[in-house]
Parts: sequence; C-alpha cells; structure tokens
Amino acid sequence: MDVAILSAFLISLIAATLRVATPLVLGTVGEIINERSGVLNLGIEGIMFLSAFVGFAVAAQLDAAGVGAYLWLGLAAAIVAGMLAGLLMGFFAVTLGVNQHVAGLGITLLCTSLALFSFRLVFGSSDVLPSVDPFPQLAFLGGVPLIGPILEQYLLTYLSFLVVVPLAWWLLYRTRYGLNL
Repeated sequence: MDVAILSAFLISLIAATLRVATPLVLGTVGEIINERSGVLNLGIEGIMFLSAFVGFAVAAQLDAAGVGAYLWLGLAAAIVAGMLAGLLMGFFAVTLGVNQHVAGLGITLLCTSLALFSFRLVFGSSDVLPSVDPFPQLAFLGGVPLIGPILEQYLLTYLSFLVVVPLAWWLLYRTRYGLNL
C-alpha cells in the first residue's frame, strides 16, 4: 500500500476521532462528578441527546431570525436543558429515593423521546432539514507540518480536552469542594 495513502488515512482517522470524542469526553467528565457525589446517572446519554436537540433548535431558530450570537445562545440553552434534566434525575434518585438504575434508564427514555418528538414538532418531517454554521475551526494550526490536519479542530474540541478535563481534575482532587464530594 502506498505510504502517502496510508498516512492520509491515519491523519484523517485521528482528526475524526478527536472530533467524535469531544461529546464523549464532556459526558464522561459529568458522569465522574456524578459518581463522586454518589449518584449513578445512567440517564447521561438521554440528557446529552436532549441538550443537543435544544442547542440545535435554539441556534437554528435564532439564526433564521438573524440573531448574531446564535451559536453561543444555542450552547447556553443546551447547558440549561442538560441542567434541568440532571436536576430531574437528582430529584428522582436523591429526593424520592428511586432506584438509580431505574431512574437513569427512565430519564434516558424520557429525554430521548422528548427530543425526537420535539424535533418533529419544531422542524416537521420535510426532506430538507435546517442547518447552522458550526463554530469556526482554528485554521492557523492546520499549517503545522504532518500533524496540521489533526490540530485543525473546532473550538469546543480544544475546550473539552485542554480546559474541561484539567479543570475537572483540579476541582475533584485539589479543592475542598472536590475532596468533600
């Protein structure tokens, strides 16, 4: 096999892996904090699904209305939706004392179904779905020889790997709050 084809394939594979791993890293950090507090949140997948829908729906509607910071407002709406769904999970598991496995699976089913139903309600079932422009890529890193295409990622990819993970580690293992959690 040609070395150029193999290297292009590997570079594309690593770059795609970083892009796809970003939501997994964010969900994992959230679940680690949940676990440290004593709550098993099996509903994290549904919560992320609902948050992704809310963020997309808000960004698409604001983009259509001509609002400038629609991506950041969509991100804020996704965070609020995730917080509310997590609050519901905490209410079931901690306040009501429901089995955490049952509550987590129920939250997953509820949030996933609510997102799918709301998507059909908001956007209909047309063949042409709305789209929004993504956050800008950090293109200046794309010029680095050999690993440039790997480093040419979206801003949220860098935030998740370079800010959220070290910040969560510091919060959990170096602060009084994290050690008492």
